[in-house]
Amino acid sequence: MQVGVPLADGKFSLEPQKRPILIHDMFRHTSGITYGGRPDGDSPIAAVWPSGGAASYMGTAKEFAEALTKLPLVYQPGTVFEYSLSVDVLGAVVEKVAGKSLGEHLSETVWKPLKMENTTFRLSDAQRAKVAQPFPLNPLDGKPQSIVWLDKQATFDCAGACAFGTMGDYVRFGQMLINGSSLDGKQVLSPAFVQLMTSNHLGAGIQNRVANVEPHREGYGFGLGVAVRLQPGLAAVPGNPGEYSWNGANGTGFFADPKEQLVVAFGTAAPGELRKYYREQMQDLIYGALRH
Repeated sequence: MQVGVPLADGKFSLEPQKRPILIHDMFRHTSGITYGGRPDGDSPIAAVWPSGGAASYMGTAKEFAEALTKLPLVYQPGTVFEYSLSVDVLGAVVEKVAGKSLGEHLSETVWKPLKMENTTFRLSDAQRAKVAQPFPLNPLDGKPQSIVWLDKQATFDCAGACAFGTMGDYVRFGQMLINGSSLDGKQVLSPAFVQLMTSNHLGAGIQNRVANVEPHREGYGFGLGVAVRLQPGLAAVPGNPGEYSWNGANGTGFFADPKEQLVVAFGTAAPGELRKYYREQMQDLIYGALRH
């Protein structure tokens, strides 16, 4: 892949990658890959990337990953945190290594051991009937809104935004993490990996843009798939250093605080910017209710 370099006239030139994209980069969103159609993005390079996320791609995981290789990266790998389709590419890598679909692999290694019985990439008709739907109109601007993938099946198990589940399942996953890798006496992951996953991986040479995605998370770093709080201050929400979190598409929220032994997961069908307000308010309310 090549890397786009913005020019003064609003166009861009191309330069070679200075190093390959690593698996580590995809976990921590430092690959140089981006999302197309981002409301906070004005990059001419990002403008050529497809909007709608991986779920909108009609093809296989392998075809999706190969299609992205024809697009310019927005940054040199390993230099900038840019929230992106990296997780979807990582899912395609897992499928290649495991020799099976991402859903099959996750079911065998995580979902079934944790008894996450309602988490899947492939909803049954009965499950789909229970999925929460957004309000027809966005409460912020009164414009029509929808989540197309609630009623349409993605063509592959895209890791970034295609899984469905219940909040009960999500809490079980979070409790396993807060326990250090086990739940109900069953070890699911390596304790060393959970510790690595929930540590900050944005070193001094990486531009930290976590708050560009979630404005109330100023002062957070990023680990392997989760934002990690680095200090008590700066952020617009209460919490403790070491708290980790990330949010799903269209309103899902999750955070875990090892110091408080606290796990919180909540779901809203809110595809617009209102979901960020809900996430901030939920964290304020939860911490405000704690008594010691």
